[in-house]
Amino acid sequence: MVPFLICFGAYAFSQLDLALFAYALPAIRKDWAVSLTLIGAVISLAYVLGGIIQVWMGHLTDRYGRRFILMLSTVLSSVFVALHALATGPLFLGLVRAGAIGTGGAIYPSSGAMVAEVAPARFRGLYAGMLQTAYPFGWFLASLIAAPILIAFGWRAVFLVALLSIPYVLLIRRHLPESRRFQTQAAAAAKPSLRDSLAVMLSPGLRRRTLTLFCAQLMFVTAYGGSSFLLPTYFVEHREMTTATAAYIVGIGNAISILGYVSAALIGEFVLTRRTTVSLFTILGALGFVAMLWLPTGVTDTLFLFGVMSIFFYGTAAVKFAFVAEIFPTALRATALAVCGSLAVNLGIAAGPLLVAAGVDQFGWQWALTVVVAVPLIFSGLLYLLLEPVPSGLEVEDIEKHLARGSAQ
Repeated sequence: MVPFLICFGAYAFSQLDLALFAYALPAIRKDWAVSLTLIGAVISLAYVLGGIIQVWMGHLTDRYGRRFILMLSTVLSSVFVALHALATGPLFLGLVRAGAIGTGGAIYPSSGAMVAEVAPARFRGLYAGMLQTAYPFGWFLASLIAAPILIAFGWRAVFLVALLSIPYVLLIRRHLPESRRFQTQAAAAAKPSLRDSLAVMLSPGLRRRTLTLFCAQLMFVTAYGGSSFLLPTYFVEHREMTTATAAYIVGIGNAISILGYVSAALIGEFVLTRRTTVSLFTILGALGFVAMLWLPTGVTDTLFLFGVMSIFFYGTAAVKFAFVAEIFPTALRATALAVCGSLAVNLGIAAGPLLVAAGVDQFGWQWALTVVVAVPLIFSGLLYLLLEPVPSGLEVEDIEKHLARGSAQ
C-alpha cells in the first residue's frame, strides 16, 4: 500500500503542475493577444518534443529503475512548470512546456511500472486503475488553486505553485524501495539500448499488440487533447462564462470523473475483461461528450453533463493503463508504457488542439469539437476489440504465456 500511495502522490503532483497551463491559457491568450491557431501550434510543438523526451525517459526507467526516474522527473517537471512564469512569448512558452511535459509525463511509465510490479496479482488492475485517479485529482486541486490566484495575482503567479512539488522527492527517497521484479530482471539480463527495445516491440510476436495499442491511444488522446485543454477557452469564448466559472466546471468535472476511474477499474477487474471495459467506456464517453456540447442551456446542466461525460471518457484511463502495463514483459514495461502510452498521448494532444483550432475557424466551436473529439473516440473504442482479452488475477509473468497460447490457437 505504501508504494502505491507514494506513486499516487507523485503522479498527482505532476498532473496538478501540468494542469495549471490549461487554467491559465485564456488569460495568456488575452494578455498576449494571440490567435487560437497560434496557441494550438504552441501546444502541439510542446507535446511533440515532450513525447520524444518521454520515450527516452521511459527507456531509462527500464534501464536504471522506476524509483530513480520517478525522483528525477518530479524535480525536473516542477522546475520546467515554474519557468512558465518567465515566458515572454509563444516560443519560450512552447519550449518550457515541452520540458515540463517530457519530464512530468515520465512519471506515468515510472509510477505505472512500479505499481504493476508490486501490486497483488488479483488486485493489480484495481491498484493500477486507482493510480490513474491521480490525474483528475491533480486537475481538481489545480482548479481550486488556479482560480483565486488568477483573480488576485494573474497567470504568471499560478505557475510558481509547481515548486511545491520538489520536497516530495524526499518522501520518495525515504519510503519507496525499488521494484523487486525490476531488480531481478536487471540482474539477470544485459541492459538493452532504446533501439533494441523498440525492435522487440515491433517483432512478430508483439507487433500487432504494439501498433494496435498505439493507434487506439493516439485517436483517444487526439480527442482528449482537442477537448480538455481548450474546454476552458470554449466555455469562456463560446458559452460566455467567466474564467473562474470555466475553471471550476472543468475542475469539478474532473473530480467527478474519479467515480468513473473507480467504476472502470472495478468492472475491468471483477465483471468484464479490461479490454472490453475500455471499449465500452470509450464509446459511452463519446456519446456523453456530444450530449455535453449540444444539450446544456446553463451552468448547472453543463456541469451535470460534463460530470456524466467525464465518468466514461476520462474514467477509461484507469482500466486502459492497467491493460497496457500488464501485457508487456517486465524488461519492456516502462518503454511500452512510454511508447503506447506517453508518445501516443503527446502526439494526440499535439494534433487535437490544432485540429480543433482549424475547425473552430471554419465551422465554429460546436461542430469542431463534435468531429475532432467524438469520431476518434468511437474508432478508438472499436480498435481495442481487435486485441485478445486477458483474464484478471494472472501474475505478470503468466500473462505473456496466456497471450502466446491465444496467438497459437
